[in-house]
Amino acid sequence: MSGDGERLHRALLARVVEPGDEVCGRWLRECGAEEVVRRLTGGGRQLPGVTDVRWAGLRARAMRADPEQDLAVARDSGTRFVCPGDPQWPAQLDDLGDARPVGLWVRGLPSLRIWALRSVAVVGARACTEYGAHMASTLGAGLAERGWVVVSGGAYGVDGATHRGALGAGGATVAVLACGVDRPYPRGHTQLISRIAEQGLVIGELPPGDHPTPSRFILRNRVIAALTRGTVVVEAAYRSGALATARAAQRLGRFTMGVPGPATSALSAGVHELLRGDAVLVTDAEEVAELIGDMGELAPARRGPVLPRDLLDPEAARVLAALPAREPASRQEIARDAGTTEDDVVARLYELRSLGFVERHGDGWKLTRQATLPIDRDRG
Repeated sequence: MSGDGERLHRALLARVVEPGDEVCGRWLRECGAEEVVRRLTGGGRQLPGVTDVRWAGLRARAMRADPEQDLAVARDSGTRFVCPGDPQWPAQLDDLGDARPVGLWVRGLPSLRIWALRSVAVVGARACTEYGAHMASTLGAGLAERGWVVVSGGAYGVDGATHRGALGAGGATVAVLACGVDRPYPRGHTQLISRIAEQGLVIGELPPGDHPTPSRFILRNRVIAALTRGTVVVEAAYRSGALATARAAQRLGRFTMGVPGPATSALSAGVHELLRGDAVLVTDAEEVAELIGDMGELAPARRGPVLPRDLLDPEAARVLAALPAREPASRQEIARDAGTTEDDVVARLYELRSLGFVERHGDGWKLTRQATLPIDRDRG
């Protein structure tokens, strides 16, 4: 378990190093947080793996850092700093190796570790189409209704639609930000992210007040991928950041899924490229849950609408299939085409008549109007 000293040291490092810095991750693994901070803020020789210029820059940052103030600001905004070894630390983040977060700033009441055990990421294009927003919202709601925690990045487009779908279903959702969790970004989602913090969790690697940059968005995606059992991509162009999340999930051995779109849509081109590889095609929450869920959590069998004749026993169905659609046929002709006896045909014809499938015309029998159209459609 992380003590107060360890938490203070890691809070300082969160202000000094960029997310996903593997050199710092190696220092932490080999030397420990206390020694790394001592080298950066006091004396001792330079740690390996960085140039003199880089080391000077890190030391300058470390000398300006005020971890006590960062932790106080976090507490005032209802945020806690969770470190590796804490009871709330999700162990699956350790799969990132030296790129593991120094710590996570967590805003919201639930336990991040418990929520992450049954979580799935839904990500995609910011400038999504109406189709993409609809699919993301439906997936978010459907997964939440099935007891899954829905994780996304809080951005415009697919991310926002996913969060809203989960919230609208009264479910659990987590927003992973590329900035301080007390400064929601994008600003247009301030109300949405505040609502997520009330009903779910808002998390990030960056300390209070820190701002997003393009590289931080990309690095944030590895946390989304590692935190969850699998990642679903809904609309993504070839250069989409959502594809970076999917590829990170694949490297980590997580499930990777894609929602198909029109073959002519540039916003679905990246998804289709994933599907040509190792990603699995999914179209709804049931299919996602079947892939990443527990044994027996199966999607229902897919089929067209059940018609009354689908419920007939095989013998009656063969007799029905032997009747012509337009001209009446004799029982001898029907028996020949159905491969049965005339006595059996008579019995079956009266069954079918009581169900409204056939009618008698003198000595012949034919299909009713009610039975003709569905049979013609199925045969076509």
